[in-house]
Amino acid sequence: MSHFRWDGEDLILACHLQPKASTDEFAGLHGGRVKIRLTAPPVDGKANAHLLAFLASAFAVSKSQISLESGQQSRQKRVRIKQPLRLPGELGLTIQSP
Repeated sequence: MSHFRWDGEDLILACHLQPKASTDEFAGLHGGRVKIRLTAPPVDGKANAHLLAFLASAFAVSKSQISLESGQQSRQKRVRIKQPLRLPGELGLTIQSP
């Protein structure tokens, strides 16, 4: 799987998290996944909640449109973004063809 795929109008994003970073940012690719640095620590689900909020902002959707599909306890995660309104340029995402 590439770092992303389309499932209808939803975007499935494969992520590699780096918690406790100095800033929240996309940091290129890491092993075929989008590397995301987050300031939140990986305890009590804080990094997961922070990830969903970060992605909601980046893709211009509400937090309820972001769901964690796999990787609840792992740095390797798969996230579903329902009908993203914006595609961050630094990720190299492309709109699906009809």
